[in-house]
Amino acid sequence: MSEHSHLICAYLLDGRGSGQEIDWAGVNSWTADQGAAWVHLDCADPDTESWLREHSRLDTFVVDGLLAEESRPRCDWYEDGVLLVLRGVNLNPGAVPEDMVSIRMWIDEHRVISTRFRRLMAVEDIRAQLSSGKGPTTPGHLVARLAARMTDRMGPTIEGLGDLVVDLEGQLIGADSGEPLNLRDLRTQLIDCRRIAITLRRYINPQREALVRLSQLDEQWLDDRVEGRLRETIDRVTRMTEELDEVRERSSMIQDELVNRASQRMERTMYTLTIVATIMLPLGFLTGLLGINVGGIPGGDTPWAFWVVCAIMAILVLVEIVVLRRFKWI
Repeated sequence: MSEHSHLICAYLLDGRGSGQEIDWAGVNSWTADQGAAWVHLDCADPDTESWLREHSRLDTFVVDGLLAEESRPRCDWYEDGVLLVLRGVNLNPGAVPEDMVSIRMWIDEHRVISTRFRRLMAVEDIRAQLSSGKGPTTPGHLVARLAARMTDRMGPTIEGLGDLVVDLEGQLIGADSGEPLNLRDLRTQLIDCRRIAITLRRYINPQREALVRLSQLDEQWLDDRVEGRLRETIDRVTRMTEELDEVRERSSMIQDELVNRASQRMERTMYTLTIVATIMLPLGFLTGLLGINVGGIPGGDTPWAFWVVCAIMAILVLVEIVVLRRFKWI
């Protein structure tokens, strides 16, 4: 847009769903009588901090919030506006969705100033809406639309986690019917699923609380239409939180079942080894006794003595098996 790389985009909202894109000159000369404005900045550029502190006319605490590298979703009310921090899934190429991307916004009656460190696809959606004439009409409407788009883009990721848990449960059920089960691969998939669910819930639940607090504020730019859209978004975020809770609970059940099956495999292995050792112990004693290097061992000079010993050991094995079955050990 200009030589100032920290300005990602800026718009003057016409109140009818369209927006006029402006450059830094337009941003710095903007006044409230020109209409509502939206300025979106890149925090990775050091010039962003300079502009916010010198030209934005915002309180120092607000600027610190807009520039914070690590932030959780929150909504802070000030006398002249609201500081809102939201997070969305990272849909950038090569990124993992649970590495959530944050957007920080200052909202008042006449403008929205937003900042980000990494690209957020929901912002591109709003820009496309403004270009097509179907975008937000007021600052409050802009924030509500942005929150809704961020929620929409989180949906497939959370639904994918639910589908993965269902698939893992299906693999366990299939193992009951005789299909082979790779416990190591299943455990790896389960760990990834639980890790993603925990990470997402860490931010999505506070995001619901932030949106609830925003919807309850008494601000002129929070009209009935904006509050209605916010309530709808809050309801969807609440359902997502519940779905993540369900994923975690079902993952815990699968983990318990995996532990039980691993224990059962170990018990069967130890049981088999115990039976083999029980059968072989008398045979080992007999062969060890006959193998001592002293004189007087019976049959030492008899050619058929070896076969006699083999027959005795075979009979001994049969006797042991009968005894073990009698005690129901096998």
